[in-house]
Parts: sequence; C-alpha cells; structure tokens
Amino acid sequence: MAARHGDEDGPGSGSGPASHPTSSASASASTGSAGSGLASGPASGSGRPASASGSEGSGSGSAGSGSEGSAPGGSASASASEGPETIKPITLDDIRGAQKTLSGISRLTALEGSRYLSGLVGSPVHLKCENLQRTGSFKLRGGYVRISGLSPEERAAGVVAASAGNHAQGVALAASLLGVRSTVFMPEGAPLPKIAATRDYGAEVRLRGQIVDETMRAAQEYAERTGAVFIHPFDHPDIIAGQGTVGLEILEQCPEVRTVVVGIGGGGLAAGIAVAVKALRPDVRVVGVQAEGAAAYPPSLAAGRPVSIEAPVTMADGIKVGRPGDVPFQIIDDLVDEVRTVTEDELSSALLLCLERAKLVVEPAGASPVAALLSAPESFEGPVVAVLSGGNVDPLLMQRILRHGMAAAGRYLSLRLRLTDRPGALATLLGVLSTLDANVLDVSHVRTNPRLGLSEAEVELHLETKGTGHCEEVREALRGAGYTVMA
Repeated sequence: MAARHGDEDGPGSGSGPASHPTSSASASASTGSAGSGLASGPASGSGRPASASGSEGSGSGSAGSGSEGSAPGGSASASASEGPETIKPITLDDIRGAQKTLSGISRLTALEGSRYLSGLVGSPVHLKCENLQRTGSFKLRGGYVRISGLSPEERAAGVVAASAGNHAQGVALAASLLGVRSTVFMPEGAPLPKIAATRDYGAEVRLRGQIVDETMRAAQEYAERTGAVFIHPFDHPDIIAGQGTVGLEILEQCPEVRTVVVGIGGGGLAAGIAVAVKALRPDVRVVGVQAEGAAAYPPSLAAGRPVSIEAPVTMADGIKVGRPGDVPFQIIDDLVDEVRTVTEDELSSALLLCLERAKLVVEPAGASPVAALLSAPESFEGPVVAVLSGGNVDPLLMQRILRHGMAAAGRYLSLRLRLTDRPGALATLLGVLSTLDANVLDVSHVRTNPRLGLSEAEVELHLETKGTGHCEEVREALRGAGYTVMA
C-alpha cells in the first residue's frame, strides 16, 4: 500500500458529453464469475490483490438497469455488528441487484470532462457528478438499498440514522419513498440548511451532541430503546452495494477509464466502487483520498485492521471519520490500489476550481479527488474519473472556504501595515495599491492600540490579487514605498 502524505430536484440527470452506450462497457468487461466481488489475481500496476473478473456482458446500464442478480438484502444483508469475519463478501451480483433496486430512484449522474485538469494530467479527466444526485450526494443510493431490504416488521418499527448532513438527507428521502418512518439524529451545530432539508425529506430530526460520535451514540441508544433499525452510514453490505452502483455507471459512461479517484471517510463509497470496477476491469486503478487531518486509513492499512485516530480535524466533514468501518476496510485493503492524503489548502483550491472552471458546487469532501489531482497530476494514468461525491455545503462555510482557496492560490492577500497617523495617509496608501492593480476588498484602520506609538496607525488590508507572484510584488512595492509590512 502506497500512502501519500442537492437538492432533490437539481439539474444534471444526463450522462454528459463523455457518456457512452452500455454496449461499450460490455466490450471492455473481463471474463470470469459475475458473482465474485473479492478474489485473487493481481491488479495491473498494483501489488495488492484484485477482484475476480466479472462476467462478459454489461457492467451496468442506466441508473436502474442491470443484469439479473441477487437482490441486496439477500446475499449481502449481514449486519456489520456481526464482525467482518461472519459477513459474506459483497459481489458484483449484489451491486447489479442494487442497481435494479434503484431503478427510477437514483439518477444516472453526469460525467463531465474537465479541460483544465486534463491539461494538468496529460490525458482525459472526467468528473462523476454525484453532487447532482438527488439530495445532493451519493448517500441516497446506499440508504435506499438498505431500507428496501428490511422485512415488513423492521419497516414497521421505523429507521434511525445519525449524520451531520448527507447521510441524514439520503436516509430521510429513502425512507419517505418507501413509506417508512425515519428519525435522524444530527449534531447540535449542524448547518441549518442541512437540518431543514432533512426535515423536508420527511424525517423527524433530533439534535444531540457536539460531534458526530456523540450523535451516533444517541441514535444507537434510540434504536435499542425503540426497536427502530439503525442505518449505518457506511458499515453495512447493503449500503456498500448501493454505493457500488456509482462504479457500474463509471464503466458504462467511460469504458476506457484507467484510474478512478474517490474520497474516503468510513469507506463505503470507495469499497463499493472498488468491488464493481475490479470485478469488471481489474486493470483499472482505484485511488482513495483522505483529508490529511482525518486520515484513519493509512495507519489502519499499515496495521492490517481498523485503527482509530483521535480528534480528526478537517473542513471536509463528509470524510471526517475517526475509524474505518469493518466491512469497507476489508474490501479497501484487498482492492483499493492506493490511499493518498490532501491538505486543507489543496481541498480549498479544488473546491474553488470546481466552482470556477467546472461551474459545479461541490463540498470539500466531494472535491478531495480533485485536490489529489492538483497535488500530483503527473502520477495519475488517464483517462481518469474523479468522483465528486457531494455538493451539500453551508453557504457561510462556502464563503470561508472560497476565501481560503483564493489565498492558497495566491489570489487573496491579507496584510497589516504600520503608517504615520496623519491626514491623507490612508488615501496615499490606497493610491499606491491602485498603481499595483491590487483590488482592495476590506480595510480596517486602527489608531488606538498599546503596541502603536502616538503618531502611528495600523491598517489591515484584504486584497484580491492575480497569483503568488503578484502577492510578492505588492509586498515589495509597499516596503519600497516606506511602509512597515507586518504580515
């Protein structure tokens, strides 16, 4: 293992310009047993085992198509609480069955080409737009498959989930579509738009705890007390089978793909995609991406078992998970070729790029694959598909992230200056900046501060600039004009 250190009715239901007919995916499928999701055989370019080849024939179809196979909730319905050693491996047939279950429920999301990223990588790069899925993320897929596999008695007891946003909305909509009562526990500090959306999708929302771990415990206690079925966000075979339908769609829309890049939190999406892709195309590399401050998979893979990390910290709350799930961990350990990490600056820059270049609103977790491409574009073999897993981002957080992303790209500069406190001094400073073609966004002028002399004033400036070179040019010009630049 190499480890480097929506809205329900939103747009984007088409396959996009990079889509291909299903028959193309059929032609590219490897031969073998369609029902084997975890088997031996090395993957091309990887020292770790790949899944067995899939049967000849279409790996997918439209969002609702798929060959006959075991329905989710049948061969892959064991509870994660039983322990990984008792769970039957998730197979290609399970994922095809999930695709059939999702017919008319989930969208076949667009696969959009990115000319900018293609230029960096040196080969075609496509964006799989799960941010345009119903509820704004891929989570509806797994949630619907899991709840649809419940018995009539389990459905009558209702379902309960815990989430800061995406899983909450996916479970709420899935339960409503299936006529099942849902209760969703969310952290007390969850963004108001996500709370409102979850309620609008039909769930009863209860706010508990300051962090998701506390919220999760509250939901599990509720399940034990009431008999409601707890819907785990990633640690269940049916959830993984549902998320794996993204992999089938990728092979349908881009049969020539060589690398799939996907963000990893608990691991459900990456595991599902890996089973689907490796079963049909064992030569395709699957690369997982984690936020540097919440990267539980590298130490877990090194230890050979899920390992908890304390106090994960990242703006990407969708992949902010302190411990891998037992079920996805086994699959990722077997099938994912590499797990990389990205910094907060790289996440901010990726989100900004998605917004400016691709015109796509993507949350930080969803932008993590793009961050990985930006950090080391030469290391990916193309064609590449980067999975944009979600687009649910609080507007206030988006504002902060965009400013952070602009700063990381050298397009936003914050400075503190000392100048003589006399009439016209501030106007003179702004005149100097105007000659440097730096756009002034905010000015804060301080005269009374213990650290200032009697004749001094301090000015804090926020400037829009043209890049890192322009930032340094502005600093040097201000120093040359006699100003003391503090930051």
